[in-house]
Amino acid sequence: MEHVVLVSDDGTPTGSLPKSEVHTTTTPLHLAFSCYLVGEDGRILVTRRALSKTAWPGVWTNSFCGHPQPGEELEAAVHRRAAQELGAEISGLQLVLPDFRYRAVDDSGIVENEICPVFTAQLTGPLDPHPAELMQWDWAHPVALRQAVEAAPYAFSPWMVEQLAQMPWWGANR
Repeated sequence: MEHVVLVSDDGTPTGSLPKSEVHTTTTPLHLAFSCYLVGEDGRILVTRRALSKTAWPGVWTNSFCGHPQPGEELEAAVHRRAAQELGAEISGLQLVLPDFRYRAVDDSGIVENEICPVFTAQLTGPLDPHPAELMQWDWAHPVALRQAVEAAPYAFSPWMVEQLAQMPWWGANR
């Protein structure tokens, strides 16, 4: 059973809960991460969340995301989730937004409330995505992705919209 690390406002771990009990209408602050896979040509892997997801089903989002388990190093959790969600191995992991945090409420009332460091990495083999995690994926050019996010932010996860605005490479080619 997966657990989520609960944290205080300053990011200090305060305990854990089963993942199945965390994401509700009163979600406590907890630790997560997001990762963007960037191809050699600069395109970014974006994924569309499976319709079976509890929160934000069917929206486009970052390459993958997840939660470290209690006692698990953040970098190890990123590698674990790449394998679980995308069926992929990654390399070149870089922490690009160490202090990212957000709170968002989806249309069903489910709350995301996370301290969520953001990473980039490269794919080192083929994708074999898990259908319970995502239903579609695409490699998007940053300019086209920026235009899509600006034109229809509701089609993307709120954390992705906020993260992209803070990414060091997002302003390039503007």
